[in-house]
Amino acid sequence: MWLVAIAAAVPATAQQLEPRAYSPSPVGTNFFGLAYANSSGNVVFDPSLPFTNVSANVNGIAALYVHTFGLFGRSASIGASLPYSWGEVEGDVGETFRRITRSGFADAGLRFVCNIVGGPALSPYEFAARKPSTTFGASLTVTAPTGEYDPSKLINLGTNRWAFKPELGVAQPLGKFWLEFFAGAWFFTTNHDFYGGNTRQQDPLTSVQAHVSYTFRPRLWLALDGTWYGGGATTLDGVAKADRQSNSRLGTTLAVPVSKTHSLKFGYARGASTRVGSKLDTISVAWQFFWFDRTAKPKAG
Repeated sequence: MWLVAIAAAVPATAQQLEPRAYSPSPVGTNFFGLAYANSSGNVVFDPSLPFTNVSANVNGIAALYVHTFGLFGRSASIGASLPYSWGEVEGDVGETFRRITRSGFADAGLRFVCNIVGGPALSPYEFAARKPSTTFGASLTVTAPTGEYDPSKLINLGTNRWAFKPELGVAQPLGKFWLEFFAGAWFFTTNHDFYGGNTRQQDPLTSVQAHVSYTFRPRLWLALDGTWYGGGATTLDGVAKADRQSNSRLGTTLAVPVSKTHSLKFGYARGASTRVGSKLDTISVAWQFFWFDRTAKPKAG
């Protein structure tokens, strides 16, 4: 039962902090990148459970690709990620110490974003001459059950289920500042092959984010980030568990251009408050390269 509870507490999809997630880009832009993150800290359980001194140290590296295009006259994009993770969880069950290690591929992700207000579909030349304005967009993130999963193990890198996150986001430029607010929720399908032949279900997990960033010059910016996520209680074979979450995180992100087409992004985040779930400190670094399609040319006239 300790491992079952750990399996429910460690996943951190709602903990993501993503400034500039709805910032428009020129049509025909391609982004490729590699990202690394380390998350370490405590895992918090309902006080009635006999788990103490539980901690996790998880590493992950992911390959990322995003392509932008025009949709009904608005900027849109679609992106994919393939993560690989490794790490360990350890703690006391009563008076017994336990440690678990895992490594392998985690669930792949796909994300579609489209601006609804603002963010018109522009060529690179038109985009460079534009004046930033308010943007309002929508996105859908999907994670597929492609990660390593073995129903004979209680801890897995894959979840053996689909997850869907519809989200709305608004961004408002104020001079060199950007103000952003996102709101969405994760919805999960049922894992019918959980450990021991059990069925595991999870309630929706609501997530909101707020970001304030300052642009020093194009592609060089610093953001202060915050998120709150709640819900996500689980049910095992129809029996509800005392694991509803109501947690918050704070962080900062720095984007630095290295050349005309290469950039680095550094991030740090930590748990501000945790009811049930993982209270982790996360450091991350990502390298990104972008290029334009050959067809991304200025319009005649």
